[in-house]
Amino acid sequence: MTMSEPKAVTYLVQPGGALAGTLRVPGDKSISHRAVMLASLAQGTSEVTGFLTGEDCLCTMKAFQAMGVKIEQVAPTHLRVHGAGIDGLKAPSSPLDLGNSGTSMRLMSGLMSAQKFPSTLIGDASLSRRPMKRIIEPLTRMGAKIDSSEGRAPLKIAPVSALKAIRYESPVASAQVKSGILLAGLYANGTTEVNEPQKSRDHTERMFRSFGIEIAIDGNHVALRGGQKPRAANVQVPADISSAAFYMVGAAITPGAEIVLSDVGVNPTRTGIIDILRAMGAEIELVNPRDFGGEPVADLRVRSRGLKGIQIDPALVASAIDEFPIIFIAAAFARGETVVTGAEELRVKESDRIRAMCDGLRALGISAIALEDGMRVVGGRMRGGTVDSRGDHRIAMSFAIAGLRAEQPIKILDCANVNTSFPGFAELARGAGLRLAVS
Repeated sequence: MTMSEPKAVTYLVQPGGALAGTLRVPGDKSISHRAVMLASLAQGTSEVTGFLTGEDCLCTMKAFQAMGVKIEQVAPTHLRVHGAGIDGLKAPSSPLDLGNSGTSMRLMSGLMSAQKFPSTLIGDASLSRRPMKRIIEPLTRMGAKIDSSEGRAPLKIAPVSALKAIRYESPVASAQVKSGILLAGLYANGTTEVNEPQKSRDHTERMFRSFGIEIAIDGNHVALRGGQKPRAANVQVPADISSAAFYMVGAAITPGAEIVLSDVGVNPTRTGIIDILRAMGAEIELVNPRDFGGEPVADLRVRSRGLKGIQIDPALVASAIDEFPIIFIAAAFARGETVVTGAEELRVKESDRIRAMCDGLRALGISAIALEDGMRVVGGRMRGGTVDSRGDHRIAMSFAIAGLRAEQPIKILDCANVNTSFPGFAELARGAGLRLAVS
C-alpha cells in the first residue's frame, strides 16, 4: 500500500446552472499510459504531447523513471522520453507505487514479468482491493512467476529465463488484460495470441503500430510476434472521451444547453457513450473529423433535446464500460425506464459501481434497482442529499453533474481521487456553468 492516502475532499453542488461554451477536457488516460510505456521501451527519443497529468498517469511515468528511463516534462502536458530500449530497464530500488491505477498495474505486470530483475507492484487501498487474477493467470501460463495476496496487490514478480507465447481465450473483453499479455508477448518466444468474446478498446494495438511493431488483427483476435523492438515515435494524445462524457451528459440533461468539446478521441471501441446517448434522444454531432497518429478525433457538439429511457444494447457495454456512472445520471433524468445488463465488469472497478450508483441515486430520490450485471433506473425528480463516492473518481464526477438538475444541493463525499483521471475538473466545471464548491 502507498505510504499515505489523499486527504479528504468534498464537493457541494448547488442546484441549477447550465453548460455552455467550448471545452477541452484533458488528454486520454488510456493512451497516455501506453505512450509512456512504449516510449520507454523504444530505441530513441519520443515526444508525447497532450499527456494527461492525472495522478494515475504520473504514477506510470514515475515507475519508468524509477527504472532508469529519462523522462523530461518539457511542458505540463508535453513529455520527452529518452527510451531505454526493449532490454534497457534497470531494477528499481523500491516497490513501484502505482497509486490508484488499475491500468498501470495490469499492463506493467505483463511487462515486468519479462524483466531480468525482481520487482514489486503496489498501490493504494482501493487498488489493493481490485482483482488481479485475470491477468496473473495468463501470465503464469506464459511462464511468469507472480506472487500475490490472494489475487490482489501487492504483486511480487520474480525474474524468469524466458516467457513462452500462448493463445489465450479471454473470458471477458478487457483491454487491460489483453494489453498486459501483449506487452509480455513482446519478450516471448513465438507468437502470442489473444481472442476476446467482444472487441475491447484497441489503443495498445494502434500504438504498437505507431512504434513500428507489427501486430495482426482479425475482429476480436490479435496476434503479436515476439522479439520485435519498438522504435521511437511522436504521440499526440487526444482529449479523453471518458472525461468528455460528463459534459456530454450535462448538456443532454439541461434544457437549452449547448456545448462543443474539442479534440475528443472517437476511437470506435470507445464511442458506446455516443451511441447510447443518441438512442436516448441526445443530439450529438461529430465536427471536423481527423486523425491523431492512428487515433480518430473530432469535435463534439452536444445539444439538449430531452432524453427517454431505453433498454441499452448489451453489445455497447464494452465500448462504454467506464461511462456507465454518468449514463446512470442521464437515465435519472430521462422519461421512463432505462435498463442495462451484461455489465458485471462494473462490480470490480475502483468501486462496485453498480452498488455505489444505485445507493447514491436512491439517496437523492431516484428509483434504482441494482441487478447482478447492471441496473434498472426510472427517471424522475432528483432531490438533494449526501452521496458517498467511495473514493471512486467517476462516481464523484457523475453526481457533481447531476447537480445541474437537482432540486436541492448535493454533497458528495470522498472526492480526492478525481485527480487520478481529471485534474482541474472542478475548475473546468465551474467555468462551464456548474455551481460547484470544493472543501
